[in-house]
Amino acid sequence: MTISTDFHEVQATGQSAAVKRGDYSHYRIVPARYPARTVGTIFALLVIAATVHSVLGNPRWGWDVFAEWFFAEPVLVGLGRTLLLTALGALFGFILGTGLALARVSRSPLLVGVSWTYIWIFRSIPLIVLLLILNNLGYLYETITVGVPYTGINFFSWNTTQLITPFAAAVLGLTLNQAAFASEIIRGGILSVDQGQLEAASALGLPRHRQASRIVLPQAMRSILPTAFNDIIGLAKGTSQVYILALPELFYTIQIIYRRNLEVIPLLMVATVWYLVILTVLSIVQHYIERHYARGALRNPPPSIFAALYRTIVPARTAASVTADEPVIRTPAKTTISGPKSSPLHTRGGEVTIHGVSKSFGQLKVLDDVSLRIPVGSVTTILGQSGSGKSTLLRTINHLERVDDGFIAIDGELIGYRQDGETLYELKEKDILKRRVEVGMVFQNFNLFPHLTALENLVEAPITVRGISREQAEAEARDLLARVGLAEKAHAYPRQLSGGQQQRVAIARALALKPKVLLFDEPTSALDPELVGEVLDVIKELARSGATLVIVTHEIGFAREVSDQVVFMEQGRILETGTPDKVFSRPDHPRTAAFLAKVL
Repeated sequence: MTISTDFHEVQATGQSAAVKRGDYSHYRIVPARYPARTVGTIFALLVIAATVHSVLGNPRWGWDVFAEWFFAEPVLVGLGRTLLLTALGALFGFILGTGLALARVSRSPLLVGVSWTYIWIFRSIPLIVLLLILNNLGYLYETITVGVPYTGINFFSWNTTQLITPFAAAVLGLTLNQAAFASEIIRGGILSVDQGQLEAASALGLPRHRQASRIVLPQAMRSILPTAFNDIIGLAKGTSQVYILALPELFYTIQIIYRRNLEVIPLLMVATVWYLVILTVLSIVQHYIERHYARGALRNPPPSIFAALYRTIVPARTAASVTADEPVIRTPAKTTISGPKSSPLHTRGGEVTIHGVSKSFGQLKVLDDVSLRIPVGSVTTILGQSGSGKSTLLRTINHLERVDDGFIAIDGELIGYRQDGETLYELKEKDILKRRVEVGMVFQNFNLFPHLTALENLVEAPITVRGISREQAEAEARDLLARVGLAEKAHAYPRQLSGGQQQRVAIARALALKPKVLLFDEPTSALDPELVGEVLDVIKELARSGATLVIVTHEIGFAREVSDQVVFMEQGRILETGTPDKVFSRPDHPRTAAFLAKVL
């Protein structure tokens, strides 16, 4: 098998007859249009305009009365009390709730029972009933004493009625009620953390409290925060129920005022707008806390609210346009592959054309004008140090990462665009999903669905995407599992399989859709050395089957053995492409030689 590496430049002429296959540089790109979105936007604007006109144009809303009372001292005092009750109820409620949640997941049956009983009782009692009970606690217990139980030794004693004031009853009631719900929110977040994280923390010898505070809870916060803030917002509105204690918080103060002047609607609007302000502030706080805990979990954390508003109001100044050179397409000469191939894992191959692809994450440019042609039935190995853009390039082939510039085609069919003459129309996500079926991918960390068996992992996509019957899908899935040596593991869950077995299931799952191209993102890096061989054997068989394989790997010996062409990348660019013999023995680029000197 020989592959020519004599690349030459192809100049775009603007005439279709003179354009080489895969050269889309002269095409005009038209962004995808969404008529339904446009109609919906117009409808929403009409509804907003009608609502604003109705509210502001109707004198019965009493906006002059609203303006008079919005910053009135009694209202601001009531608002301050509402904010204080919300803050204290949330603070003490989540502190107590955290303790209850840790008790629920502890190994002590007694702690589990006490926590469950508390949650059962206080989630059952309506808040207004709980507030009334606490406000009348002096009827049940005349004094509250601190001392040694059952000994008659007392240290401090207070009159209950004097101690449990309406404000104290409100704080206590909100705390007890909030803790019951907060504990379940926190427990759900704790249970969402993968068991492997606990095992890793234990293996490091971290104490239990350190595991909880530094390993489990920070990760659990990603699940806790949305529901927790929703609960706090509910608490802020729920403080209005303390009116039953004649405690002049915001709503009770508004009630007193409108009962005197009979301006009900304007005063209710005062309360409504202040509750909206509270909600807005809490939502902004939630956004920034979620951003903090999203570090390391999201590749692109959500942008700052204020930064997004600033960019909207003050558009960034664009630099003067610079005339760029015409993009260059590097096309290999015709590839000759000796003889037909057959294999139990046979699949049809496809040609991959990558032209001028660029991709950035924020200010970091990960891919910079990458062009490459991968022939039908060939095996292409991509090498390079960590951070060179290998995995990102792989993910752009099946459009898991949308490119910022350039094009990728499988057998001349563009991924992400629809061609009409010399115009390219950006596809919608549902259409991209259909084309993505032609490209299978095997991930570094397997990414099997943990709640599905090996067989179910394989049949899910063929049934849903290809539309074949379950019987046919299961028959083909069992055949694939047998061919990767896992016939007896059809009904095993991923966690019941070794790493090598999981990766072989992942390969079979990718093959189940019968793709034209198979992508492997460091398929052996997550495996121990004893398991690497069994995965490489399956990939070698695929390499002999006629499939088009693109492999990102650090296994140099494996790359030399199975590759038809080797690609070396550095800082988002392709520095060298050639046959294994040429790249490994006589590299042209000094950076390639330096890299290979360290790994060979």
